[in-house]
Amino acid sequence: MTGVENGEAAQTGTRRPAHKRSASATRTALRAAAAFRFGKYGYEGTSVRDIAGDVGVDAALVYRYFGSKEALFNDVSGTGKIFEPLLDEPVEAIPDWFCALLMGPPREGGFPHPVLSVLRSSGRDEAVARLRADFTDVFSRRLAARLDGPDADLRAELLAAWMLGTSLMRTEIRPPALVSAPDATLERYLRAGIEVLLGPAPQDDDSAAGGQEPAVGDD
Repeated sequence: MTGVENGEAAQTGTRRPAHKRSASATRTALRAAAAFRFGKYGYEGTSVRDIAGDVGVDAALVYRYFGSKEALFNDVSGTGKIFEPLLDEPVEAIPDWFCALLMGPPREGGFPHPVLSVLRSSGRDEAVARLRADFTDVFSRRLAARLDGPDADLRAELLAAWMLGTSLMRTEIRPPALVSAPDATLERYLRAGIEVLLGPAPQDDDSAAGGQEPAVGDD
């Protein structure tokens, strides 16, 4: 769908009647509309007029609040903000935080997965670089610094990969077992995996011995 078609849809079907709302509420509504548009149609397929039309305000208000379309895209596609509250949680409470983030019925037709906004943008290389910077800051550096044991940065990145992959599967791909699993069952597996990554992995005997294998023919 082209940006023109999107604009037509906004004018004819999705434009909401303007009503009084606070500046904060308007910014929130614009961010939500932008996240949906960028995630579904990509950066080039979305116009400022589309986003403003979804909220029922003039496009000039988008520029007033965010400065530019690019700045708004950067604002809603910065996934580091989603995980910032994680850094305020005690390490022992991180499984609770992630389970709360991932649990609940996946919403079909709701807001696209935040990473899709980045992957569908025309400036993909630059957007992916920003995404990498966000995750490096939150997980590879700041969360890893709070984890005990070896390979803390790797374990923190694996935790991010597993959580993002799980949320993408549940909200976008929707395989039957993952979608229909009872909450208690899903939480049990999620919590077990998270706790493994938060703690250092036990070394096996070969690793402890320097990884040497017995010579061929030895008893």
